[in-house]
Amino acid sequence: MLEQEIFRVDDPGRIRDLARAHPWATLISHTPDRGLVVSHLPVLVDDSRQDTTLLGHLARTDARKHELGSHEVVVVIQGPHGYISPSWYGETPHVPTWNFTVLHVHGRPEVLDPTDTYDVLSATVDHFEDRLPEPWRLARVESYAHRIAAAVTGFRLPATKVTAKAKLSQDEREEIVLRLAGALESGRPYAVPELARAMRDIRRKP
Repeated sequence: MLEQEIFRVDDPGRIRDLARAHPWATLISHTPDRGLVVSHLPVLVDDSRQDTTLLGHLARTDARKHELGSHEVVVVIQGPHGYISPSWYGETPHVPTWNFTVLHVHGRPEVLDPTDTYDVLSATVDHFEDRLPEPWRLARVESYAHRIAAAVTGFRLPATKVTAKAKLSQDEREEIVLRLAGALESGRPYAVPELARAMRDIRRKP
């Protein structure tokens, strides 16, 4: 990923917050036999550690295709993003662009044993269920969950390299950014209110 100083995100807290808020990720491996292997999965931030470490799980057949644990992988996490129309600026010249936030986490996965894999599954359920008024827990179907967990491979991914980028019109004047954010909140085509919030927030952060 092209790294530009103006769009770089270095703060570990902001990086982990991005991963927490957008847990649906893409896992990419390069294997000797199959070449590139790509899977999509939910990931969690390992809050027991201070660095950027992710937890996740795959079907065991997918884990074998990735040869999980035998080489480095990259996990791509996509935050809010969207199309920016030149008509929104209210001045010229401008061309269409795409604003986005994205995180790349590189590392060699540590394959977990069945007990730790089950814990990752349970924590993943809790992460999503905690927002509901009456959260459902994996323990409600514990014997069944343990049976299906046998077909799952859990992993921990300590980051050896983290690249985070937030291209949110930082190169534009404040009044232009507010104008673009307003268009993204307008309900018109290409509106993405979450992207507008990200554009406003990054102006407030050092």
